Amino acid sequence: MARTFRIEQTIQQQIFDVVRQIPSGKVASYGQIARIVGLGISAQMVGFALAGLKEGNDVPWQRVINAQGKISLPGMGGVYQKSLLIEEGIEFDENNKIDLEKFGWQGPGGV
Repeated sequence: MARTFRIEQTIQQQIFDVVRQIPSGKVASYGQIARIVGLGISAQMVGFALAGLKEGNDVPWQRVINAQGKISLPGMGGVYQKSLLIEEGIEFDENNKIDLEKFGWQGPGGV
């Protein structure tokens, strides 16, 4: 049986507000977003919130990746995310990894 998670709308909105701050050409990890939002949320909860976005929103979801510097989305979703990041000037190495030293967002207060 699949587990279902419900994220309070106010927490979801806070997640989206933080993700909107990530500038073009930079990325942040799910865990980093969770730490910035606080409230005891997890990286997984950030992922669930972003997965629930409706098409045509203004949240740059593609700028959120995993802590290893890789895209977590499987299949065509990951291919699409990678193409959006490349359009923003983000580079991937031969292992499809992003250099977080170069492209990582420091976040508000350097988080």
